Amino acid sequence: MDAAWIIGLAASPWLLPALFALVVGDAFLVVLPSETAVVALGALAATTGDPAVGATIAVAAAGAVVGDGLCYLMGRRIGVDRWRWQRRARVAAAIDRAMLGVHRRTAVLVFTARYVPFARIAVNIAAGAGRVPLRRYLPLSLAAGVAWAGYNVTIGAVVGSALPESPLLAVVISIPIAILLGLVVDRVVAGFGARMAPRPDDDRGP
Repeated sequence: MDAAWIIGLAASPWLLPALFALVVGDAFLVVLPSETAVVALGALAATTGDPAVGATIAVAAAGAVVGDGLCYLMGRRIGVDRWRWQRRARVAAAIDRAMLGVHRRTAVLVFTARYVPFARIAVNIAAGAGRVPLRRYLPLSLAAGVAWAGYNVTIGAVVGSALPESPLLAVVISIPIAILLGLVVDRVVAGFGARMAPRPDDDRGP
């Protein structure tokens, strides 16, 4: 039998604000489990009716756009190598790759980066540092955030719909499924990005 506390948690007025903060924070701290949280709330929505699916998608998407926007502003105001963590090998390599194609492949990079932890911060910082116009960047970030939120909520909702009487079990099962799908998406996106990556001389022009 499911614990009553999870049903109470689903109806808590603090749940969606906490989700928003978590997704914003995940833009900078890739160890935060924002995807897992969104999937779990999707499962809760399908089994208990709370939080509402539409509200969950809207809040998760808003957190994604705000977090990515802050990274964009960081890149625009601070650059790509001022802080030590920006110079760490993995982050620096991701930023270098993003800088090479941020103007020619803005849409592809913004959308695919949402599903790859280090790529998310790298692409958004590179977009800011590369002076991608905000009027071009913001609609792409918004569309990518909505697509990402909808994708993760749908995973949880599908599992929850199969277990309508067991919200706790639905959450427990949806999380490893989401992690597995995330690994698959990560590999697919990484392979696609490798094929799309420009050569160092691609952006030099004739």
